[in-house]
Amino acid sequence: MSTASPLYTAEGLVKAPLVHKGKVRELYDLGEHYLIVVTDRISAFDYVLSPGVPDKGRVLNELSAFWFDQTTVFQNNHVVHTDVDRLSDIITEPELLRGRIMVAKKAERIDIECVVRGYLTGGGWRQYRDTGMVNGHELAAGKRKNARLDNPLFTPAAKNDIGHDEDITIDRLTELVGAELAAELEEKSVRLYQYAHDYCAGRGIILADTKFEFGILNGEVILIDELLTPDSSRFWDESKYALDIEIDSMDKEPVRTYLAESGWDKNSEPDPLPDDVVEGTAARYQDILRRLTAPSAEVR
Repeated sequence: MSTASPLYTAEGLVKAPLVHKGKVRELYDLGEHYLIVVTDRISAFDYVLSPGVPDKGRVLNELSAFWFDQTTVFQNNHVVHTDVDRLSDIITEPELLRGRIMVAKKAERIDIECVVRGYLTGGGWRQYRDTGMVNGHELAAGKRKNARLDNPLFTPAAKNDIGHDEDITIDRLTELVGAELAAELEEKSVRLYQYAHDYCAGRGIILADTKFEFGILNGEVILIDELLTPDSSRFWDESKYALDIEIDSMDKEPVRTYLAESGWDKNSEPDPLPDDVVEGTAARYQDILRRLTAPSAEVR
């Protein structure tokens, strides 16, 4: 595991206008394209925490680039390139940003989180437990927490730049974007999920659920943002799969567990994360990168 200091921001390292600073990613305007820089910032419960997790940004960027490349045969995306050396006139210290950048086409973002659930867990389980439905999909009675669904469910959410995204039904999605685009988003999202789920299964990993983002470029719906990372997906080690429990997911679970047990009120700035929590989280990100991208003979 790298012992490098975490990257908190690329401001001052990029000679281009900063147009958006999210919890983890920064977006710079290159004119024809955008430059996306993925930092090591980590968030939980709507707070950006300190310290950052070393190399987390590289892992997220490399995983997204891997999946964009894997899926481009059936789904176009926004990637132009990820080569920092091609930006010598823009980036002042390329080694600090190596592995962290993606030059992307400028698409018009569709303000919908395209969530696909293959298992009844997380927010989907809570909806089913309380109502018997998930985003308007009525499910049979008696299903158990973490059960695999008969078919993946498309459960979109309307994006809110402030506050939480809002779970919506397919009918509501149709009202927002029209029937043709709603159907296209569902078809593309489910196909991507099924492809990734089958790929992960060959690596001893269960892709429980994930979210996709799409944009429109020259009239075509393309993939944008990040893709199938631990920040956008729920990965389980298949050896830990069980019904009716909280499965330890392969992401920033050590951070969530620590915060839940620390007595933090979730309404004030949290204390800095302990070293062992940061190191444990960094190791998880490195592990999921290795297991998903290494040659299959080296995985298990």
